[in-house]
Amino acid sequence: MRAARLIRMVLLLQSRPSMTAAELARELEVSERTVARDALALSEAGVPVYADRGRGGGYRLVDGYRTRLTGLARGEAEALFLSGVPGALREMGLGDAASAARLKVSAALLPSLRDAPESAARRFHLDAPGWYREPETPELLPAVAEAVWGDRLLDVRYRRGDGEVERELAPYGLVLKAGVWYLCARAGDSVRVYRVDRFARAVPREEGFDRDASFDLSAFWEERAARFARSLLRASAVVRLTEAGARGLPHVTDRAAAREALEAAGPPDPAGRVTVTLPVESEEVAFGQLLALGPEAEVLEPASLRERFAEAAARMAELYGRDRR
Repeated sequence: MRAARLIRMVLLLQSRPSMTAAELARELEVSERTVARDALALSEAGVPVYADRGRGGGYRLVDGYRTRLTGLARGEAEALFLSGVPGALREMGLGDAASAARLKVSAALLPSLRDAPESAARRFHLDAPGWYREPETPELLPAVAEAVWGDRLLDVRYRRGDGEVERELAPYGLVLKAGVWYLCARAGDSVRVYRVDRFARAVPREEGFDRDASFDLSAFWEERAARFARSLLRASAVVRLTEAGARGLPHVTDRAAAREALEAAGPPDPAGRVTVTLPVESEEVAFGQLLALGPEAEVLEPASLRERFAEAAARMAELYGRDRR
């Protein structure tokens, strides 16, 4: 446990000019006193860790010191080569850089781990786009990725509705969601989301911007995606479900909405059915989703949606009840 933490501490200091005790404690999830003890232990073991005292001080490695990645276990080495998405890197214009990086890491591995890249590639492949659609790479994606990577301001012209608007963006990060690229960028005082395929123009400036160090791309996207999904659920339907219907509900509609509806439901009736109030996007969408549950779901409200199901059930009964001889 401590050995792994010491290695991580060296790698952190190797990747930055210096770090304060507070920063190291936060990264390593230990106390500042533990950081001080670990720094002393590294120094006694021959790793040139120096502590700069006073205001603005911190810990640093002597200039030029590097450690080889000989402490990687096989699982860690294989996971390293799964951490990127090759197709996405190529689309951003980073394929050559990623390939060079993998070669350098491979060269630093112990001989017994040199087959880690091939081992991972034989077992795992990530295909990000969804089914039934041809993935399209936005023409301006490499330029956008260049601005993101270099923390450079980006002048864009963005298609919105029937027209186009011009914006100056501070591009924080790119997200690939179901084959669609999105840019999370600061415009004015807020961070917003833009579809990259809607950029009619994207030109990185030479001028840079100060990135907000507290911005967490993963957390921002998760919160924004959840908010967007819930914003679509503007209507509701009251549905009575069998046990099979309750199990299937999260698979045919919004998972979070389905789970919340089931958790808020009262006790089952004598037949084992539960009644839920389910947020839905619209009656049209709810009809298509709930139809997949067949007789395991009975729509009670709204009346117009119930009538649609009644009509569909009558037509199906007529269709399948015919003498097919």
